[in-house]
Amino acid sequence: MSMEHTNWVIWHFGGLNMSEVDEHDLLKGLSERLKAEQRALLLAAAKNGDLPAQSTLQRVAQLELNIAAIENTLTDKA
Repeated sequence: MSMEHTNWVIWHFGGLNMSEVDEHDLLKGLSERLKAEQRALLLAAAKNGDLPAQSTLQRVAQLELNIAAIENTLTDKA
C-alpha cells in the first residue's frame, strides 16, 4: 500500500488504528474481487442465452455466501 493510499485510508476511516485499516482494506479488496468474478459469471451466463450449467450456478451461490460473510465481518468490526 502506498503512503498516499495509507494516508487517505487513515483520513477516511478516522480513529481506526493501522492494523484495523489494513484489515478493513484487505477485506474490502477481497469483496470487490469476488463481486467482479460473480458479475463476470452472471454476464457470461446471460450472454449464452441458455440456462447456466449447475456448476456455474453453484459457483455464483458460493461467491454470494463469501461476499456476505465478508460484509458481515466488516459490519461486526464497525
